[in-house]
Amino acid sequence: MSNDRNKKSSLHKEKSRSSFSGKLGYVLAVAGSAVGLGNIWRFPYLAAKYGGGIFLLVYLILMLTFGYALIVSETALGRMTNRSPVGAFGMFGKGVSYLFGGWINAVIPMLIVPYYSVIGGWVIKYLFEYLRGSTAVLAKDNYFSEFIADSAHAELWFLFFSLIVIVILFAGVKQGVERVSKVMMPLLVLLAVFVAVYSVTRPGAWEGVKYFLIPNFENFSWMTVVAAMGQMFYSLSIAMGILYTYGSYIKKDVDIEKSTKQVEIFDTAIAMLAGLMIIPAVFAFSGGDPDTLKAGPSLMFITLPKVFASMGFGTGAGILFFLLVLLAALTSAISLAESGVSTFEDQFGLSRRKSALLMGAVIVLFGSASALGFGALDFVSLLGMSILDLFDFLTNSLMMPLAALSTCILVTRVVGLDKISKEIEQSSRFKRKKMYYVFMKYLAPVCIVIILFSSIANVMGWIAM
Repeated sequence: MSNDRNKKSSLHKEKSRSSFSGKLGYVLAVAGSAVGLGNIWRFPYLAAKYGGGIFLLVYLILMLTFGYALIVSETALGRMTNRSPVGAFGMFGKGVSYLFGGWINAVIPMLIVPYYSVIGGWVIKYLFEYLRGSTAVLAKDNYFSEFIADSAHAELWFLFFSLIVIVILFAGVKQGVERVSKVMMPLLVLLAVFVAVYSVTRPGAWEGVKYFLIPNFENFSWMTVVAAMGQMFYSLSIAMGILYTYGSYIKKDVDIEKSTKQVEIFDTAIAMLAGLMIIPAVFAFSGGDPDTLKAGPSLMFITLPKVFASMGFGTGAGILFFLLVLLAALTSAISLAESGVSTFEDQFGLSRRKSALLMGAVIVLFGSASALGFGALDFVSLLGMSILDLFDFLTNSLMMPLAALSTCILVTRVVGLDKISKEIEQSSRFKRKKMYYVFMKYLAPVCIVIILFSSIANVMGWIAM
């Protein structure tokens, strides 16, 4: 009798679960999660640092093989189990390893979205200042460092961005996540094309275009591969629980392979447009010095404002660029937060509204610590990192490789590649099936371990990245 009640309860839960209205909504939502600060902020400076065109080539090869294998695995597991990460792992076993695999995938987005929202707040601040016509002010030396050190100011803009994310979460999957993605993603692409065209037509920008698009094998190093693999995780939303969650929202008629291909195209197009927006413009500004591009995360908030200030149309370019970045940041932040909301609903039986409130509390708590880490809490440091940098290192360099490794083990050792294939083939021809088997069984675990140990070695100072 008790088992019957449990089955009925489980069935009711599956029927009442949130879902996307159709294939387009799912593709745009997943593309929105993939297209974010990783593409527009992180990709260009990594491409510049690790060889330009050769980095782009390595990244594309990895994305079409290794990245593809992990995307379809997580999506298929989500749809197969109709659960977010913890529930998906729990469907196949109850031991410590299953709990670890599920929860590490679930916790990662909960830790990323708070500090991601801090950066989102910085983006809104810069957009606001460009709208005010403060182009020359933003280009001043030390402007950015003084802004983030002003705790009250930094916290205010962080809370503003977080409020937007939380309001969209309250609206639900169809009315919130899907509707916003359908509006933001096409607008994001149009803005990216416009800004990229403007950038590549600046005097002296063509050398930057060639550096970014034409592979030079003399610039290749082992760290090019390691950096490209790390960027692939960050950019494609792999090992963040998002693909499990979104997979659980799709119906059995959604072509997983075709949808993954569309996401790959979308992600690559935006990454390349980001490179064409930033690299040629900075190349022209610096007189062709690629070292100017290697400023890392400060490129977007320090170097680019100087580039915009040197242009005749600098204020307009600044407005368009930071509006584009804001849209990308919002779509990714919503996806990250949605994964947390889904976990709270599944694991604690909370309503959508209560889960959204709880996720909002997590964002505000950890995000405030990150926002204040450059001001009131700047005395807090571990391994020489600020609070924000520490969260970034823990999630991207340590937890994500472990989460991906857990997925590989679950797929190959527990669920079985044939069962995953059967799930995919319900609605897909699965043209890359042979490649998928090879990568999941042999190559993916090796690549993941390389990323993990390279990241640790870099932080410890054993190798330079």
